[in-house]
Amino acid sequence: MNASAIKVLVIDDEPPIRKLLRMGLSTQGYDIIEASNGKLALEKLAEEPALIILDLGLPDIQGHDLLQMIRARNDSVPIVVLSSRGDEAGKVQALDLGADDYLTKPFGMDELLARLRAALRHQLQVHGERPVFRTGELSVDLVRRIVKVGEREVKLSPKEYDLLRVLVQHAGKVLTHRFLLKELWDELTDAQYLRVYVRQLRQKIELDPERPQFVLTETGIGYRLRAPD
Repeated sequence: MNASAIKVLVIDDEPPIRKLLRMGLSTQGYDIIEASNGKLALEKLAEEPALIILDLGLPDIQGHDLLQMIRARNDSVPIVVLSSRGDEAGKVQALDLGADDYLTKPFGMDELLARLRAALRHQLQVHGERPVFRTGELSVDLVRRIVKVGEREVKLSPKEYDLLRVLVQHAGKVLTHRFLLKELWDELTDAQYLRVYVRQLRQKIELDPERPQFVLTETGIGYRLRAPD
């Protein structure tokens, strides 16, 4: 994906982090907009960024509150959250509030760039409504409900297919256990049901289910389907 002219709003109160992101993203052709606090970030939304990088630890507005405010104004712009190391509950809350992905500080620029590309691809996929999803050897025909790995057609149970369909619809995005349970059963259902179906799905679509390439685990948080090609 060509990053040229893609506006990225960086919301972080730490000047060294903003400088790092400005330098790293600018060299890839991104157009950087900066905000050092929540109030300024809300003003910068008027510049219509195509993607937002949000640090949860801001001085004036609590990060999760700001995330809700941004989502109230724009429900489709991809948001990648920066969080403190080990702040698992904060990551889950941010994802449930509408963040597309998260990175833990300190982070590598190569990983950040990959996450940004995945978030942008997911947005294009949502608006493009492609009937056939492909990532690597995996293809899912959402119209004919045909799943293939290479040339081999895979037979899934209705619930396994429903799980894969939800993952495909949000490919490249981290989906929390709570979100998947709510989509497939009831959010009060024991997460063990989800783990069982993920394991069964991997047995059918992964070359090595113990080292999955498609359905990836985000430890303690949920799952992510590899972004489309």
